[in-house]
Amino acid sequence: MRGERDDHTLQTTALVNEAWIRVSDQQRLDPADRGQFLAIAAQMMRRILVDHARRRAAAKRPTSDVRVVITEIELAQGDTELVELDSALGRLAELSPRQAQVIDLKFFAGLELEEIAEVLDVARPTIVRDWRMARAWLQRELADA
Repeated sequence: MRGERDDHTLQTTALVNEAWIRVSDQQRLDPADRGQFLAIAAQMMRRILVDHARRRAAAKRPTSDVRVVITEIELAQGDTELVELDSALGRLAELSPRQAQVIDLKFFAGLELEEIAEVLDVARPTIVRDWRMARAWLQRELADA
């Protein structure tokens, strides 16, 4: 939310509250498994933001043409672009589920690479490679869109 435009209609606290409600509804959630919790929380926040963007785009509200760099991936600050990012992440998940999970944890949960390695129980160099590959793949996919 830090990189969002000033007039963004979804407040950070509302996003966290909604994510918590959705996470707490999960029947399979093991409260002792931090990694599982963070992965589900990141996924829920992504869904909330994308749903919000889709509703705004459906209402035909104008979006900003300002471009920002989100951890080295250029993405326009608009509702359509967030929906495109979600679609691209879905395609990435089909190709490499772990790389898509790294992006989710980095973007939507705000974790650092060391924390992601710990959560996914994978060596840090593997996460660094996954991050680089996923980032390059997303840049190409979003440029084509």
